[in-house]
Amino acid sequence: MLHLDLDRSDRFVSDTLRQGLAARTQEAHEALMAGRGAGADWLGWRRILADPNDALLEELAALAADIRSRADVLLCVGIGGSYLGAEAVIRALSPYFPGATPVQESSLFGGGSPHRVEVLFAGHHLSGAYLEQLLAYLEGKSVVVNVISKSGTTLEPGVSFRVIREWMQRQFEDADARIIATTDAHRGALRKLADERGWQSFVIPDDVGGRFSVMTPVGLLPIAVAGFDIRRFFYGAVAMMKDIDGQQDHPALRYAAQRYALHEAAYVTEVLSVFEPRLDALGAWWAQLYGESEGKEGKGLFPARCVFSTDLHSLGQYLQEGKRNICETFLILDDDRGRLGVPAAASDTDGKGADGLAFVAGKSFTELTRAALEGTMDAHTAGGVPVSAIRIPRLDEDTLGGLVYFFEHVVALGGYMLGINPFDQPGVEAYKKAMYERLGRTI
Repeated sequence: MLHLDLDRSDRFVSDTLRQGLAARTQEAHEALMAGRGAGADWLGWRRILADPNDALLEELAALAADIRSRADVLLCVGIGGSYLGAEAVIRALSPYFPGATPVQESSLFGGGSPHRVEVLFAGHHLSGAYLEQLLAYLEGKSVVVNVISKSGTTLEPGVSFRVIREWMQRQFEDADARIIATTDAHRGALRKLADERGWQSFVIPDDVGGRFSVMTPVGLLPIAVAGFDIRRFFYGAVAMMKDIDGQQDHPALRYAAQRYALHEAAYVTEVLSVFEPRLDALGAWWAQLYGESEGKEGKGLFPARCVFSTDLHSLGQYLQEGKRNICETFLILDDDRGRLGVPAAASDTDGKGADGLAFVAGKSFTELTRAALEGTMDAHTAGGVPVSAIRIPRLDEDTLGGLVYFFEHVVALGGYMLGINPFDQPGVEAYKKAMYERLGRTI
């Protein structure tokens, strides 16, 4: 399902740094599996995979089918881990344009209704213009809202939901039947509001942090409404967890060790580079997962993402010749299912063509992408960038589920190897305190 290539980055790690690395990685791995590391109370993202709740998966799938039968739009209100995972998976599996034929081997619509529900997001920033234009776009459409927050008091989704809730009451006589809350089981403002209004609700487990919550109703419901098979997605993660836990030399352990070694060698930034634009949102989810988990106590690699070949014409110069404190991980899709070929032109007979592109006539865009990918990896390595590569065979629910868990396991090991708690995020509260003080509230 997944292949790791460290050949291009190995030479940037000294023999001194390698000493004891395997033992340190294994120690972190065993601490994670045994639940005895820092933040062990937050290992619910592993526990839900070890003991799958098939009844919940069926309930979510059934609700998603019902929403698809009666709604045009599912509007998800949340920020950070409350939306990034769902958006990443939906964008990775969806066609680029509405109505286009899917180009991946996924279970779009689960074999059910051909009606496709648009999944949109709000509450992930404070743009009033965005919210105004969103509500104008929704006029005349059948809308269901999924508000996602453990507390219900986070400012960005909170104020957006206040506006959206008022709009829903004006638009629909059955507004309360169209609102679904994904929140804490017992506590918080959103739980109280959901109970008072009688909204259908789902629980965010107490022991699962936001950035690890994509395998809970937080991510599963929107993904199912978008038409994808959440059982395949969930069990793809289950399979990856079992695979990692059962091998002492799994790619997850080797990748975690390599990242730690590069960190200790004074690299400060890790760039996740993709050549498939549908993986851009996955990069945003990955950036939150790694930034919030490792960026503490003056430690961690700063996570950045690039989408190539687009960014080769902008950020590529810095990657090639800028400060040599950057390492790079390429997430490579082996089968992009892009069969379009470059047509031949009448002027190609001179061996050059009027546009100078006779040399690519007859080649597929997949071949062009592969040449650009391999050329970029070689050039960046030659330019002094440690390059690692993670290969996945295709974009489907099974593969993405496994990839999500792979990244989660790696970042947990990374935190333990750095000597920090990878499951808290105390620094996030600093901006909130300063913001609330300016708005007249203290926390």
